[in-house]
Amino acid sequence: MGPNISAKANLPFEDSLKKLETIVDAMESGDLPLESLLAKYEEGMKLAQVCQEKLAEAELKIQQLEKTASGEMKLKPLSPELSEG
Repeated sequence: MGPNISAKANLPFEDSLKKLETIVDAMESGDLPLESLLAKYEEGMKLAQVCQEKLAEAELKIQQLEKTASGEMKLKPLSPELSEG
């Protein structure tokens, strides 16, 4: 199980989301036997978790952006109160 999760974590966000949408479409079709439905559900939950983690990382990076005096955007260091949470 571990290697499979890490392989999904390495997928780009867009690919993970597209795969998740395909799984949802297959599940909504109503044509899957119960065993396949459960397997798709498990895979979909893992992909959803990967997508949520990637979105959280992106949100953190956006929050860290600050403008320099010249107007350029740069990442500012993570403040101690954020890193403790």
